[in-house]
Amino acid sequence: MSHAKNTKTNAMRQLDREKIPYRVQYYDCDTFIDAVHIADLLGQPYERTFKTLVTTGKSGAHYVFVIPIAEALDLKKAAKTVGEKHVEMLHVKDILSVTGYIRGGCTPIGMKKQFPTVLDESALQFDEIIISGGCLGAQIHLAPGDLVRAADAAVAAVTE
Repeated sequence: MSHAKNTKTNAMRQLDREKIPYRVQYYDCDTFIDAVHIADLLGQPYERTFKTLVTTGKSGAHYVFVIPIAEALDLKKAAKTVGEKHVEMLHVKDILSVTGYIRGGCTPIGMKKQFPTVLDESALQFDEIIISGGCLGAQIHLAPGDLVRAADAAVAAVTE
């Protein structure tokens, strides 16, 4: 069973330091399947629930994209947005070493390093969005503008 209820993640500590309002929702998670499965479990709308994807550009640099859970990242749009010829998804085995977070708990706030981050523009239509809390079994609810500030993110259309 998930022990997230006792966990204050790097993301939560950063939001606290920056005095950014958020709330945490905890849930039991023994095995992460995907974000859509979690949204279904919790009765959350897909369009307000966002996943964090990490990519590697042709230059070797890493980029973070935050998009609605039921959408796919448009790699051409993503590359253009960050000024790369192309980007590809970071291999799942490298997520922890690059970000400091595990698959299913990866969030754009409080990574080991601050990577260029892009929030899909669809987030701006909502007062509050939901992102991973930085570990399995925790989600952060916050305003999209506060996510932009905390993650030093750009906003662009990056889904297919």
